[in-house]
Amino acid sequence: MLSERLKGKVAVVTGSGNGIGKGVALMLARHGAQVMGCDIDVAAATATVNEARAEGLPLESLHPCDLTRPEDVQRLMDGAAQRFGGIDALVNAGAWGAFRMIEEMTHGDWKRTLEGELDVVFNGCKSVWEYLKRRGGGSIVNFASANAYQALKGSGALAHCAGKGGVLAMTRQLAMEGGPHNIRANSISPGLIVTAATKPVLELPGFKDNVLEKMMIKRLGQPEDIAWFVTFLVSDEAGWLTGADYHIDGGATAW
Repeated sequence: MLSERLKGKVAVVTGSGNGIGKGVALMLARHGAQVMGCDIDVAAATATVNEARAEGLPLESLHPCDLTRPEDVQRLMDGAAQRFGGIDALVNAGAWGAFRMIEEMTHGDWKRTLEGELDVVFNGCKSVWEYLKRRGGGSIVNFASANAYQALKGSGALAHCAGKGGVLAMTRQLAMEGGPHNIRANSISPGLIVTAATKPVLELPGFKDNVLEKMMIKRLGQPEDIAWFVTFLVSDEAGWLTGADYHIDGGATAW
């Protein structure tokens, strides 16, 4: 354990089996939070739990959990509240998207991406809302993207751009609705993070060079780069921050 910075807090982290979700779930637990993760990938979710247990960290998981199914998400929140006595934070890290240029993208790809990037955020926020109100407030962290602000040469991300732009607007509205209840809602717009999902794209000829060209810090992001900032956003240190979006992208969107 790194610290007791989040001691006494309960956090639900979706998509904890891989990538940013895994990095966040482990980081929050390392700083003292009791964490309930979830993932549709049973093997990946189990591996994260086993890694946490090897470190002696308080991390559990519901899997399989399909975030596009409201009943699965409600079961996740109910289980976390029952197991840990309440919920203080929700980190909506789980998502899915089809990355194709418009000429190759089908209507099905488009619909599934919006479901995998917008519906999952709605389902999580809807299901956790009453638990945060009972707690006297809490923190919601959503994930937009650098793609919500600018196009990336060579990236087939039409539906992804639309979905993440929607997350930005949703988060502002959630912050407004949550204000009277001391529920804070913020978003993070990461640059390209190295995960199992992005590694195949990074292997495309010239794509990595296109990504690094836009970055002021000439390296690709890692899940831990995001997890450190999430730790701050769910802590009491961020108690006056809501309705904001934070660019964690090596300076890619600052040009």
